[in-house]
Amino acid sequence: MIEPSLRRRFFAEELEAVCKLRSAALVDAFAVVPREQFLPPGPWTVLATADFGVSPAPTRTTSDANPAHVCHNIAVAIDPARQLFNGQPGTIAIWIDALELAPGARVLHVGCGLGYYTAVMAHCVGPNGRIVAFDVDGTLAGEARQNLAAMAWVDVRHGDASQPMGESFDAILVNAGVTHPLDGWLDALASGGKMILPLTSTMVPMGGTIGKGLVFVVSKESETLFPARALTIVAIYSALDIRDESLNERLGKALMAGPARWQAITRLRRDVHEPSSSCWFHGTTSCLSLGQGVPIQ
Repeated sequence: MIEPSLRRRFFAEELEAVCKLRSAALVDAFAVVPREQFLPPGPWTVLATADFGVSPAPTRTTSDANPAHVCHNIAVAIDPARQLFNGQPGTIAIWIDALELAPGARVLHVGCGLGYYTAVMAHCVGPNGRIVAFDVDGTLAGEARQNLAAMAWVDVRHGDASQPMGESFDAILVNAGVTHPLDGWLDALASGGKMILPLTSTMVPMGGTIGKGLVFVVSKESETLFPARALTIVAIYSALDIRDESLNERLGKALMAGPARWQAITRLRRDVHEPSSSCWFHGTTSCLSLGQGVPIQ
């Protein structure tokens, strides 16, 4: 039998190769943090890549509770009754890698679930860093707090992360689909910091639980300058309580305009301005805008 530490190391190096991870600290975090400790007891209900996009999702159950079963790029149920999953590591790893976490960094994690990816980021920033993690589900937040108790630099809170933070962060990971970035997040992002932002339009056949859209990397160079770029497409659980459903249809139409438009996005604007051909998605308090001279498709 392969030692668990060796299996996790192989798992981490596979993620490094397949996802083209740049951060050695992130690869090491996946090799060190035991995923099974942030899941319900096995056997586990899992989803492979081929299962995504199929409704209802064709889940399967692992043969036993051997932790080796979750050292793969698969989604693992944390609440099978609600079809609530700990996401694919290969997806979230790319997002965390884009944040370029450094030792001592301060991180806000919105939608922490049972805390696995919070623990991965906590390993990256180390005990001189700080992680504030939120989950809107009180049960999940409570269990995440227990799972992360050994990491004193992690503060797990129950809530939707919409309240004023009262502190700044070098990185923000939003791990749920939203219709817009909250002003409080943009205000809390430190100069030079980065935010991972999944903007999604809900899918009516799925009952609004799952949304499809794009993941953006938003940087903050100053209070008025926020470079932004699309990172990847995504299907993800919709955030609770913090979506603006009046924007949902408009966001869906923006997404349908195609990759020629969203690949040309260069910045997030917070200044008041009239919608124009340079606006990819003009929200109520912010706007994702294209580069100069991009025609309307």
